[in-house]
Amino acid sequence: MQITRSSIDTARGPGDWFTGDVYIDSVAAAPPPSRMTANLVHFMPGARTHWHRHPLSQTVFVTEGIGLCQRRGGPVEVIRPGDRALFEADEEHWHGAAPNRLMVHLAINEGDADHEVVQWLTPVTDEEYAAPPVEH
Repeated sequence: MQITRSSIDTARGPGDWFTGDVYIDSVAAAPPPSRMTANLVHFMPGARTHWHRHPLSQTVFVTEGIGLCQRRGGPVEVIRPGDRALFEADEEHWHGAAPNRLMVHLAINEGDADHEVVQWLTPVTDEEYAAPPVEH
């Protein structure tokens, strides 16, 4: 067993990955042979990722607030606490907070010597972000 005491400062999400105010807390980054990493990501209202893809997929688990997500070519979807969104390997997508609510999610990713954890693409435009969401 290994206990890592909370000593890593909250990081501000870089502007070349996110639009708006985003804060990231590292949760898990086990040494090889593990391939899993996890981050708790806090999106302020209106904040969102840029378009991106994960060569080995990504799961996000919403813990607080109201979020939005979209895969390339699909509708904008509303995500709420307890919802899990699985983005398939290499599926271009984005996720973030609703315009008037913050959203926090746990992002679980894999990476290895042959696959980066994430490939960042272009920003989500205001028009893409403002598309009417689908509620389930």
